[in-house]
Amino acid sequence: MKQGFTLLEVLISLTIITVGVVGVFALVQQTISLLPVSEQRLAASYLVQEGMEIIRNLRDTNIIKGEAWNLGLTGCGAGCEADYLSSSLTAWGAGRYFLDNGTFYNYGSGSPTLYKRKITINSSVTDVLKITIEVSWQEKTRSHSIRTREDIYNWY
Repeated sequence: MKQGFTLLEVLISLTIITVGVVGVFALVQQTISLLPVSEQRLAASYLVQEGMEIIRNLRDTNIIKGEAWNLGLTGCGAGCEADYLSSSLTAWGAGRYFLDNGTFYNYGSGSPTLYKRKITINSSVTDVLKITIEVSWQEKTRSHSIRTREDIYNWY
């Protein structure tokens, strides 16, 4: 009996190894291509959260000042925008891109970013505002967006 591998056994082994290595490379390539989208999605989710905090802050400021709780929070059915420095909401229109000043995203100064934020506020019930915040961006040829909806109340 001769010891060793036949040519057929070697070819089958090489085929199995090749399929495995090609699969690993394909997985690595897909992971690398999805990294920018994951980073962008994370930044957009923080911008959505910040938008909701801005609305809560405006409501709470109104209550502390003794003004109507929803002062400046109505009239955004078609959309508004605000950044962390805003003391009021402004009309959204076509929407502006955020600027990055190296510390914060804002509308005042810095280099342009990929992101737009639209804040929509509807009121169908007294003492309740229905807030929808959407952050959208363009990545290569694909459009992306993250949206959240929450109700805020007159807690005073």
